[in-house]
Amino acid sequence: MKTTVTNRKSLWLLLLILAFLITFTVLQKSTKVWTALKLPISLHHWNMITESSSPGTPLNPAASPTETELRISKILEKLDQMIPPRPFTHVNSTTSAKHSTVTILNPRDTYCRGDQLDILLEARDHLGHRKEYGGDFLRARMSSPALKAGASGKVTDFNNGTYLVSFTLFWEGQVSLSLLLIHPSEGVSALWRARNQGYDRVIFTGQFINGSTQVDTDCALILNSSTELCQYLDAQDQEAFYCMRPQHVPCAALTHMHSKNKEVSYLSKQERIIFVRSNVGVEIMENFNVISVSKCNKDPVPVKEKCKPRMTSTIPSGHVWKEIWSPVSCDLAPIKMNECLRGKFIHLLGDSTIRQWIEFFKASSKTLKSVDLHEHGKLQHQLAVDLDRNINIQWQKHAYPLIGSSIYSVKEIEYMARVIDRTGGEKNTVVVISLGQHFRPFPIDVFIRRALNVHKAVQRLLLRSPDTIVIIKTENIREMHNDAERLSDFHGYIQNLVMMDIFQDLNVSIIDAWDITIAYGTNDVHPPQYVVGNQINIFLNYIC
Repeated sequence: MKTTVTNRKSLWLLLLILAFLITFTVLQKSTKVWTALKLPISLHHWNMITESSSPGTPLNPAASPTETELRISKILEKLDQMIPPRPFTHVNSTTSAKHSTVTILNPRDTYCRGDQLDILLEARDHLGHRKEYGGDFLRARMSSPALKAGASGKVTDFNNGTYLVSFTLFWEGQVSLSLLLIHPSEGVSALWRARNQGYDRVIFTGQFINGSTQVDTDCALILNSSTELCQYLDAQDQEAFYCMRPQHVPCAALTHMHSKNKEVSYLSKQERIIFVRSNVGVEIMENFNVISVSKCNKDPVPVKEKCKPRMTSTIPSGHVWKEIWSPVSCDLAPIKMNECLRGKFIHLLGDSTIRQWIEFFKASSKTLKSVDLHEHGKLQHQLAVDLDRNINIQWQKHAYPLIGSSIYSVKEIEYMARVIDRTGGEKNTVVVISLGQHFRPFPIDVFIRRALNVHKAVQRLLLRSPDTIVIIKTENIREMHNDAERLSDFHGYIQNLVMMDIFQDLNVSIIDAWDITIAYGTNDVHPPQYVVGNQINIFLNYIC
């Protein structure tokens, strides 16, 4: 009996050794095959890993590629239906601001504060012919410059060449009305087609350092090259960025990046005429008289509740009066910033428009001190603390694509979803997300995928820490005449729709920077400090 047991143990030991030898041989052969094919080299680069180099299985396994791809396809299908092709043979058949007509519905000599003023727009082409379809990219705004007042108008597209433009008369005085034709529907269609055709409007240059040697190579979201590539992969969400691998330099030696625009266009010569400076943002209501608004003898304005997180947004979401933002649905209470921020951990994630927030905090509080994190450049990770009040505010840039002519470090670059995943969260933790401006020059699927991945990370955060406050800051409008194919506000408008669609099922708050910057009429990707301060005032009301 004892001999039988010993023989069984010896047999099991032999089988284990044999299995190990077979596995080792297969792995050796597999490695030789992958090397021979010259496929992208994997890199364990902070959060950027591949399955083969991952130190362990992710705590939250990635959703199947099929699930993500199906969601992207579904959103793309909705957008394609919303932006149908509008080919044209001559610019004369496109919408003309000069020939389109506007009519005030139910006009009056004097209007009362709080009234709604409706205007019917009939779009016509340059030959005066009535348009039979909609899709023009319009921007409605009312303003009283002397009062430093402004608000957006609501545009309803009937998809037959007519539009209803509605203004809520929030204040009394002389009010000017504006309706800009940013792009005709034919231009919108051209921008949409061109955007989704190529990834090469921006060239990224990666800087590799190996000892005393510096080598620069091309990098991109997609690289069509037969040369060996370095792949920087987020294993959990399968987002990747590529660089051509320099000779005799490891992929891990990538340290810095910068970018520049490439002389490439997917617009036809005919289409490019629509986007010359004189054809962008043309006033339709050029000869309109100002509107006189009186207080009238109306009932007192009802008292609104204090603004708080997760309130439903309206269109317009508010108005500006004497440079102060006033929401439609709630009242902004005066907040002492330092006391509101006491004990708070605030993580600002995204582009330079949310970096403006940490710069505003530091400029507005004498007790907030910057911590030197030994990084360089405008895109460096920023940290400000107030040790006495236990305030911690951080700004961190999002990962690729990150456009910038100045060289920035990628040593610490991290996908937003991974930052959120390592955030513990609790009632004093606030996460603010701003995403969009750097994605405008690339096909929309890049943005949709990133938004979906951030959504999943926020979903996980709110599951483990439901008291955490998560805020989405939408994109600012930007300069109107800067390279429409890459940067048009139409791209930002579509991205805002995508964000609202993806995040509608989560308990998050929205700061509608899009509507706010229209109301202020800034047309600047980095609006003045007083505009940033009003965005932050909403934020403070949400968290305190």
